[in-house]
Amino acid sequence: MRPALRPIVTLAPLAIVLLGLFGGGLLLGLLQSVGLFALTGSDAFTLSHYRALLNDREFLVSLALSVWVASLATAVSLLLGVTMATALHYGSFVGASRTRWQRTLLQVPLAMPHLSLALVVLHLLSPSGMLSRVAYALGLAPEPSAFPVLVQDAASVGILLAYVWKEAPFLAVVALTMLTRVSRDFDDAARTLGATRWQMWRRVHLPLVAPGLVSASLAVFAYVFGAYEVPLLLGRTYPAMLGVLAERRFSSVDLIDRPAALALALAMSLIAAMLVWVYLRLARQLVGERPVLF
Repeated sequence: MRPALRPIVTLAPLAIVLLGLFGGGLLLGLLQSVGLFALTGSDAFTLSHYRALLNDREFLVSLALSVWVASLATAVSLLLGVTMATALHYGSFVGASRTRWQRTLLQVPLAMPHLSLALVVLHLLSPSGMLSRVAYALGLAPEPSAFPVLVQDAASVGILLAYVWKEAPFLAVVALTMLTRVSRDFDDAARTLGATRWQMWRRVHLPLVAPGLVSASLAVFAYVFGAYEVPLLLGRTYPAMLGVLAERRFSSVDLIDRPAALALALAMSLIAAMLVWVYLRLARQLVGERPVLF
């Protein structure tokens, strides 16, 4: 077998299964959203469900909320992740034993599902949760219900905290892994040229790890944008994020609502793809194709 064909043949079984399941479901949803193969028996082609989204206030508000939550959660997670990775990386120069337990602690949230973290945030920050009771016991609040509302709130604080708690360690592990692969020759060359630790990080390490961080943060953004379980538990009924809104309409007992719900879900996927494209263009302008040392 030619070397160029080996990866294709090796990945072919998995690709067939993924493309068959994902592509088949996507195609079926697309056909139903335009009026074909509808469960109600109507097979007339129509784009009315997509046009209706432009005048659907609930959809537009949910779209704005999803973009806001996904952008803010990604930005905060990236900032915290890079900060933690930097601290651990430079701490390893002092001694490996000093940062070993910190690296282990950093990986604990990675093993927890998003649903579990959402439940933890709910029990901690709800008006009857642990923090409100502790604040009441310490005299910081006149009663537990006086604790600030941080879940199912208008600012989506609970959703943001859950995702930052989960995604910041993920981005930190990605950055830390890439930092450990940076050759010490770059560090030695930077020190020889008189670079400070900040200059070494800004002009040597950051350009080398930036492409990987762009890919990882892009995955975080796409996941949060289309998330369902965390916004369902920690978010408000209205406005709800797009994933919750699409599932709510898809689960309607009236089958007439099914094509409109599929149109919403496919529109959400298209919007996510467009936002990803814009994100990649902006990241390419900021990061560049090749790292610049000095």
